[in-house]
Amino acid sequence: GSWCPALLCRGRAVPRPPPGPACAVGRPLRWASSFSQPGPTESDPGEGQIFLSESCVKRLLEITEGSEFLRLQVEGGGCSGFQYKFSLDTVINPDDRVFEQGGARVVVDLDSLAFVKGSMVDFSQELIRSSFQVVSNPQAEKGCSCGTSFSVRF
Repeated sequence: GSWCPALLCRGRAVPRPPPGPACAVGRPLRWASSFSQPGPTESDPGEGQIFLSESCVKRLLEITEGSEFLRLQVEGGGCSGFQYKFSLDTVINPDDRVFEQGGARVVVDLDSLAFVKGSMVDFSQELIRSSFQVVSNPQAEKGCSCGTSFSVRF
């Protein structure tokens, strides 16, 4: 019907999209901190989003306990200039942003978020290895075959 295009471009037409779930890829995520802490720590929807794939959510629910979550960091190094680093963590820092979906949480610090905003975190299970990966990163120019390293688009 005619409602679909209008709904999809609604967020682009106005400078600041209306509050609430964004019309995004996969199921919309909510900012876990946006309603609990008003003030300077409140997340600005313009800062960027991270999406979690079904397999990522499923795997995180299997391996995390209690207050554990998956931390995604971007570090210098790797064969393409930057590399993704995943770890399990329990401490949320003031400059962290929390992305939650289906009870699974991925936490990214603001510096790293600049390099991965708009990306999806996926859990890939292959014959020889299984790993968390960042897929379809709009900030990355090109990745390497190992899937952990990338260069930045300027």
